[in-house]
Amino acid sequence: MQRILSAITGYYPLWLILCSAIALIHPPSFSWFNGGWITAALGSVMLGMGMTLTLRDFQRLLSAPGALSLGFLAHYSIMPLSGWLIGRMLHLEPGMAVGLILVASCPSGTASNVVCYLARVDVALAVSVTLTSTLFAFATTPLWCRLLAGHYVPVDAMGLSLSTLKVVVAPLLIGVICNWRLPSVIKAVSPFGPAVSVIAVVLITAGIVSQNAAAVIDNAGKLIIAAFLLHVLGFLLGYMVARILGYPIITARTIAIEVGMQNGGMAAMLAKKNFPTQPIAAVPAVFSGVIQNLIGSVIAAWWRRNPSI
Repeated sequence: MQRILSAITGYYPLWLILCSAIALIHPPSFSWFNGGWITAALGSVMLGMGMTLTLRDFQRLLSAPGALSLGFLAHYSIMPLSGWLIGRMLHLEPGMAVGLILVASCPSGTASNVVCYLARVDVALAVSVTLTSTLFAFATTPLWCRLLAGHYVPVDAMGLSLSTLKVVVAPLLIGVICNWRLPSVIKAVSPFGPAVSVIAVVLITAGIVSQNAAAVIDNAGKLIIAAFLLHVLGFLLGYMVARILGYPIITARTIAIEVGMQNGGMAAMLAKKNFPTQPIAAVPAVFSGVIQNLIGSVIAAWWRRNPSI
């Protein structure tokens, strides 16, 4: 069983690409995964994330306030502004531009913590940045979308906020409470958490691809470029800002990963739920999910082999 779970989590980018390709070639294979299924899948991912957190993780937030604050502020400034700028530079149509801005305005996800672990950087700091960026996403994500995407389409900031609270923040906090009050139960189910999260995100991605197959094919070139630029800028600027401010290499690398990686599943769910008149708005999250994991895997492997440069 452990070998199966390891294969599911270890080859996450492969499953993402494979299932997306199947959904593109034969849309009915995943078209059933929509609506409530997407919401439930993201809720399960956030619940699983919460189950990995303890009260000590919240206490750790106070141990490195400078680095944590930098990670949070860099994430919620570099990424949204980069998403908006790339959309303008590439002259993306409104639906795609809104989707890219939404992806860029989301918090970092659990994948960033995995990449930090593989890169042998400061995992505790990574978890803290992911936690704070997720807890405050109900305010930051709608505000950035309203500010940067409001001139493309009407943005219901309150609707986005409520969706984020219900599907992202609430399950995460429930997971933390379960881990606190039912540690023996959580210990028994925790080995399955990462695999469940991978399956959920892969199904969300494949479901969106299947429902927008024609749009994915028609806009693949621009969206690949847009997603690539978004995440490269996130990694690069996150690292540069931390180094310019005098933080050590390991901290700069951690912040780079936390800035450069987004919660694509959350972006996809919010796009489907809050922009029904722009179905293509969910598509940038698909390209983002695949590309950020490929870039993150390459960077993690390089930094793991070169810890001091």
